Amino acid sequence: MKVYLDYAATTPVRKEVKQAMMPFFKSEFGNPSSIHRWGQVVRQAVDEAREKVTQFLNCHPGEIIFTSGGTEADNLALRGISNFPACQRLALAGRQFPISKPISDFRQPFSIPHIITTQIEHHAVLKTCQHLAETGQAEVTYLKPDKEGIIRTTDVQKAIKKNTVLVSIMYINNEIGTIQPIREIGKMIERMNESGSRKSVSGKRIYFHTDAVQAAEYFPMDVDFLHVDLLTISGHKIGAPKGVGALYVRKNTPIKKIIFGGEQEINRRAGTENVAGIVALGKAIEVLSNEKCEMRAKKIIALRDYFTQKVFKEIPDVSLNGSRNLRSPNNANFYFKYIEGESILLSLDLAGIAASSGSACTSLSLEPSHVLRALYDDPERAHGSVRFTLGEETTKEEINYTIKNLKTIVKRLRDISPLTKKGSND
Repeated sequence: MKVYLDYAATTPVRKEVKQAMMPFFKSEFGNPSSIHRWGQVVRQAVDEAREKVTQFLNCHPGEIIFTSGGTEADNLALRGISNFPACQRLALAGRQFPISKPISDFRQPFSIPHIITTQIEHHAVLKTCQHLAETGQAEVTYLKPDKEGIIRTTDVQKAIKKNTVLVSIMYINNEIGTIQPIREIGKMIERMNESGSRKSVSGKRIYFHTDAVQAAEYFPMDVDFLHVDLLTISGHKIGAPKGVGALYVRKNTPIKKIIFGGEQEINRRAGTENVAGIVALGKAIEVLSNEKCEMRAKKIIALRDYFTQKVFKEIPDVSLNGSRNLRSPNNANFYFKYIEGESILLSLDLAGIAASSGSACTSLSLEPSHVLRALYDDPERAHGSVRFTLGEETTKEEINYTIKNLKTIVKRLRDISPLTKKGSND
């Protein structure tokens, strides 16, 4: 039997999605920027896909920028805000110290744009923030989650400064599945902006971005309900192919493009559109929109809870990483004491079972999960954890097969592990 339990890494392309995109590889191959019939037919397909995304997010077509995926969308949100002219001038001013005065005598209440994010973001956000900080383009505050993996709204509020221009917090954590209070944070930022109690140096307000890549399938995505200014989605997490995503940018949000060339995407993202991918993203979102989110989530939650309960019952010395309640319906991230997660994964793979130790984007690194280190500050826990993520095609039979193999694998590895506590696995 082959069992795929790594849906947070990527999902199979839906049959309806594959059918929708196929014509744009052969018969409808025109460039959407061309004015002839071949180009205009394709332009219409791109516009129709954009409309499907806008209906899903409850926004306007001009607020959607198609990208190559979630990583580019996150980069555009973070770098696009930081590189906006008002923020650039601020950054430059902070580095232009008067020659006649020593730096220690130069007093300025703020010098460069300030970004607030968290220690548990996807690396698309974390490494972009690190780059902005290292190159002097931004000051960054990394908020620490509580032991359940949740960011407190009050911590975000306390971190806001006079030079804060952007807050970026993911909707659903890709490793432990915890749900962040995006709506509450968005409402708090909105109240601060509307009250006039604090003006951002970007000119008008603080902007709020969320990476919602892991949220689209099960959670509300209405941008007005969430009170966000920027939102990232990715196709291959919801049944579309890899290589396509989108960034929602609320009207009047000051964002500067980071890829130069043509004037595609209303001159905000240069490059010939990935038409087949964009059509696929639109179709995948259409399928999601036509389904009842609550019913889909309820089915997955029941299967995940069955899986979790069986693991706890049949395998000793196991803990769940992250919140038990505030988590994605399809996520079960376990800490298996006294053994390494990588060894479990290799053994599961031999049994035909796919899982992961964390983000697929960092699977080639030997570094333990930065998310688990932020939560527990325990290297053994970070090294000894495995993420299982279920999908709509997952069956109870597959779960039972996984538990049967997992029980045998864990016992065998603990029997040869020097870390095993005597009698812990009897």
